[in-house]
Amino acid sequence: YFVKDIGVGTNASEEGALSTSSPEVRDSIPIGTPRIYYGEKTNTYVMTSTKVKELDYPSGSENVSNTYDGRGGISIGSMWRRLLFAQYLRDWQMLLTENFTSQSKLLLRRNIKQRLQAIIPFVYYDQDPYLVTADIGDANNHLYWIVDAYTTSDHYPYSDPGKGKFNYIRNSIKAVIDAYNGEVNFYIADAEDPIIKTWSKIFPNLFQPLADMPTALRSHIRYPVDLFNIQSEQLLNYHITDPQVFYNREDLWRIPQEIYGNESQPIAPYYLIMKLPAVSSEEFIVLQPYTPVARNNLIAWLAARCDGDQYGKLLLYEFPKQELVYGPEQIEALINQEPEISEQITLWNREGSRVIQGNLLVIPIERSLLYVEPLYLEAEQNSLPTLARVIVVYQNRIFMRKTLEESLRAIF
Repeated sequence: YFVKDIGVGTNASEEGALSTSSPEVRDSIPIGTPRIYYGEKTNTYVMTSTKVKELDYPSGSENVSNTYDGRGGISIGSMWRRLLFAQYLRDWQMLLTENFTSQSKLLLRRNIKQRLQAIIPFVYYDQDPYLVTADIGDANNHLYWIVDAYTTSDHYPYSDPGKGKFNYIRNSIKAVIDAYNGEVNFYIADAEDPIIKTWSKIFPNLFQPLADMPTALRSHIRYPVDLFNIQSEQLLNYHITDPQVFYNREDLWRIPQEIYGNESQPIAPYYLIMKLPAVSSEEFIVLQPYTPVARNNLIAWLAARCDGDQYGKLLLYEFPKQELVYGPEQIEALINQEPEISEQITLWNREGSRVIQGNLLVIPIERSLLYVEPLYLEAEQNSLPTLARVIVVYQNRIFMRKTLEESLRAIF
């Protein structure tokens, strides 16, 4: 537990370290210190500042080492502390090793979900933490995790619990974890929520106003996908405003299916940058399409806005019922029936590779829709899929090219 391959950058490379896809990408993102000591997969404790150097990343025939100099961790420089933590961790090697120094530290609870649960166990945490890069003037330390947290209740009057165990939910907290130092800050995102008001009075020093979050971090806040999932599922029934239609369960919607790999699955909400109808500029949103229960055509889509003063606003766009708009399942059928595409997929499969159909994206453009689906190739000897083609569908025209840019040029 003394040597750990930390790596640098943002994408996996052949050597196992991390690297950016191009110098232009690397130079445009202020990654700063790229090492992640607190993350989603860091499930074990580690000892730092020992006589054994950390394996940072391979460079040619040599390995580059590193020594942790962050603020995280608990000092274990004294024998008494080592004895205490050897008993706590049931790790008696801590008493036998000669690699500790007076500066040695123990980094515990490095998994960010476990770390948050240890501090505030009485809220529900979003299943999709996201890593952001932000320069807030902290000694070149630019990587932070943002995790949405929810206050919930199962006692809210006249509220449908849906598939969950609660019928009240608010995205009341934004948690920020320093990926290098492990420091955690909780910011109140919904000051009107009565539950978070109560908790903040019980623990007055635990929560901070959202206005106190550094601007560089606040600009990365997005509408949480778990909350959007719950809201979009409730809308399957509760978009109906006519009591008689609702009682008869007419005009119900469903989440459309897509082909991912070789299996059918519901389309999950996805983030994209687009210009909403009647809006002058592009913005960051999360989107969910809908189809009727008994048909495959697209009937509506729901968007949650993520930027600035528009944050949190939900917009529902419904298509006229007299117009037939192809839905994701119909587009998948058109793609699989296209001779050029089916022949290429058959050829790849014969050559020993496995073709993986990626997520189908429905992208509204002005008064029409653009469908984009990537194709990945997975070789038998290498489990890492690579992007092979990008399929674009627009107004019943289908093009497949090596890149998205080439496909868009072909179709427009």
